[in-house]
Amino acid sequence: MAAPEIPALLAMAFRVIMDHVHASLAVDGFDDVRPAHGFAFQYLSTHSQATAVELGHHLGVTKQAAVQLVDELQHLGYVQRVPHPVDRRSRVIMLTPRGWACIQRVVNLWQDTEIRWGELIGRERLNGLRQDLVTLIVDCSGGQPVALRPVW
Repeated sequence: MAAPEIPALLAMAFRVIMDHVHASLAVDGFDDVRPAHGFAFQYLSTHSQATAVELGHHLGVTKQAAVQLVDELQHLGYVQRVPHPVDRRSRVIMLTPRGWACIQRVVNLWQDTEIRWGELIGRERLNGLRQDLVTLIVDCSGGQPVALRPVW
């Protein structure tokens, strides 16, 4: 049997990491977080003044779908809406302390994964893998930024 293609292996690696992350989050009291929430968290953690329109654009969904996701995250206590500082018709979505705590836990889990992988294949090979992946992403994207978003 032939080994899986590299793109499939990358997808499988992401899947097993995220399955582990979500299982660990559930144990840590974040059992209501879904994978789609993580993509929203990633965007909100790097954009201090995000609107539902901007979040929807990042996620590749309609404004209505983004508003629904924000409603869910607000109900769960991960985000809050505050008045936009300039546009009275708009609201800014911000992470709450619970949202930030969830993000910090994910960052710690990713760091733990990298440490474990460094022990398995060696720190030098892991750093080489990181550099190689960046090179491949730049080549495939034409050097354009790549949004981390779900493949719906």
